Amino acid sequence: MDGAAEAIAEEATLEAEVRAYLLQNPALIREDEALLSELGLRPAPENVVEFGPAALARVHEAHRREASARQQLEATARENYAAQGQTHGAVIDLLESRNHADLARRVDDLAQWRFGLSAGVVALEGPENTPAGWRVLVEGQVDMILGGHQALHRMGFAPTALGLFGERADHVKSMAMVRLAIWEPARQGLIAFGSPDPEGFTPDMGAELVAFLARVVERTAERWPVL
Repeated sequence: MDGAAEAIAEEATLEAEVRAYLLQNPALIREDEALLSELGLRPAPENVVEFGPAALARVHEAHRREASARQQLEATARENYAAQGQTHGAVIDLLESRNHADLARRVDDLAQWRFGLSAGVVALEGPENTPAGWRVLVEGQVDMILGGHQALHRMGFAPTALGLFGERADHVKSMAMVRLAIWEPARQGLIAFGSPDPEGFTPDMGAELVAFLARVVERTAERWPVL
């Protein structure tokens, strides 16, 4: 038997001997208050050892962490469900648009009244034939705002996008923006939502719901020609 195996065998033997000794001499633990305190135990009447304050505190802390994690999951699920419900309602509003100007107005309205944001904007690179109520962008400005010609969306604060929000720009502290491609041949544009909260939209957030609204705006806008 090598040295490591001998050490393991000796440790197992020692543990067995200690256990046997304690079984034969239980008073050694029951009457040692310092040891009981260190173990988080306490003697109860009838010589029964109960969990003491330290042990109960550990159990309580574990339960508190579990309850907190469960509450966070439930809160996140409720928020996601509410956001999806608001998005579905917004889609119905957008589909009821009568023209391009009405579509832009509805985007702004749903941003403020459904989602509690500062503004919602639809913009299109032009300047020719830009629908009424839409922001006019110069060619290449969508790439500049989103951070590159491959970028499909941008979340967070982008100083280059403040101009999209006009007189409400001072109230916008974070943005959610998604690229649009409308008509054939495709013209570049974007839909942008501005939040008064610096943490309203952050770079680590998913853009799925905003992208979904962008696709609805694209399909709705294509109902009518650009005059």
